Amino acid sequence: MEGISKKIYLELDIPTEEDSRSDQKRIQDGLEKEGIHAVMSFYVMKKLYPLCEQAGWKVTVSLGWDGNCWKIVDIEEGNTVCRHYGYAVDLGSTTVVTRLVDCETGECLCEVSRYNRQIAFGTDILTRIFYEKDNEAARREIQSATVKTICDNLKEIEEKTGISSGRDGIQMVISGNTTMIHFLLEMDAFCVFSTPYAVHADAPGFLRGTDLGIPVKGYVYCIPGKSNYLGGDIISGILATQMYRGEEISAFFDIGTNGELVIGNREFLLCGAGAAGPALEGGVVHTGMRACDGAVDRVKIEDGECRCHVIGEGNARGICGSGIVDLLAELFLNGWINIKGRFQPEKSSLIQEKEERLCVEYEKGLYFYQDDIDEFLKTKAAAYTMVEYMFRESGISMEELGTFYVAGAFGKHVSKESAITIGLYPDMDREHLVSAGNSSLDGAQKLLLQRELLDDIEEILEKMVYVQFGAVGDFLQMMVAAQAIPHTDMERFPTVASAFRALRTEENRVQCSRRTTESRWIK
Repeated sequence: MEGISKKIYLELDIPTEEDSRSDQKRIQDGLEKEGIHAVMSFYVMKKLYPLCEQAGWKVTVSLGWDGNCWKIVDIEEGNTVCRHYGYAVDLGSTTVVTRLVDCETGECLCEVSRYNRQIAFGTDILTRIFYEKDNEAARREIQSATVKTICDNLKEIEEKTGISSGRDGIQMVISGNTTMIHFLLEMDAFCVFSTPYAVHADAPGFLRGTDLGIPVKGYVYCIPGKSNYLGGDIISGILATQMYRGEEISAFFDIGTNGELVIGNREFLLCGAGAAGPALEGGVVHTGMRACDGAVDRVKIEDGECRCHVIGEGNARGICGSGIVDLLAELFLNGWINIKGRFQPEKSSLIQEKEERLCVEYEKGLYFYQDDIDEFLKTKAAAYTMVEYMFRESGISMEELGTFYVAGAFGKHVSKESAITIGLYPDMDREHLVSAGNSSLDGAQKLLLQRELLDDIEEILEKMVYVQFGAVGDFLQMMVAAQAIPHTDMERFPTVASAFRALRTEENRVQCSRRTTESRWIK
């Protein structure tokens, strides 16, 4: 296994009158004996004297791949091969996650995350884009905020492990969507959302860490994207799942503010992307919030009461995406809302009117309103319609599908049953519905350790055929049909229909039993 960095220990011949090669040549010849041709950086040239003499000509050379050849990016006294580290970064619009990786063993030594400092310029991406549009100073601010977030993670890792990125880290792989990479590179990202959707850079490749302000010895590699809406985070996810290598047909769905979908195998990859909406991350709804302490992330209706699980086990402050999916599924299955998502006030005293709007009190003092439901159903309809359309266009049925990967934090934490119940995911064999976790980060780590995956990325990009959902004639019509719970065509969701009928049957049985008991008591 050869990654995008190396550390080589060399015991060099001491210079003599008979062997007066330069220090630079001596090191490069030593590497040639190891089968490595490398170019020495100016930074390392300046370190050669007196380091080589002081080390008795026993040195460790750090090498970083720059996309074309090996570059000597550092030299150290003695044998430090065991201190060979790199970093994988998932550059998200909300959260930035960083892993410290031992590049000798492949082991993840530490993982940290924090909110992206870009949030100071807008909680949503569009606000940030309009802030920096045609504004160099604003672009510098956002780039600085991005780099500071990454550096904050590196400092936290150093505090926890004693491993310094500037002293010990050689390479870094960053996975992020097209907008995030534009922000990182201090490029105007307005092109991502404006016609003709021709982005400024989709494959920036290997960049010197020092040029970006990121303290690693070697290079920062940004995983390339396919289009404006389908970025390196999705390519990284495909790498992580290896769906591009198998015979079985798989689907990869990353759902958040945007939804990105890829269907295929080693023969083809059909892909598309579109806006899903911030509702899936707890946005839009009145008491919505991110998945953090105080957020309701699980809901169950039992004995006419909403039972909520709160992250951090403290008092509830709002509800996040996975909690909303649970809540809607439970409201529907218990008959508190109908197939159109409309409240049925006669079903529960928890359904009440506030500010001339119907709502349900899911937790003490916290309400979910009718317009919250309406917004969320639009979001889930957009997500489901992407899947429905792609399967229709590819001519693939659900029965032919091997694995349906759901990526991202939302996919990791949302209940499969609840997501299928409301029609967010297709009604399919639950065993085939697999959480891919943070596949963006997993793919970045794989690439850090396996240089041959650079060729695989080119293969993936060549195979991909991109579908513009906006150009689909009946997409909106399909989306309207998907705004029902789970869908206007219940035959698409047989297990949901069965569960719904079973609950209604049990409800009727209990009511009949109560009426019989009351009748006997009266007699």
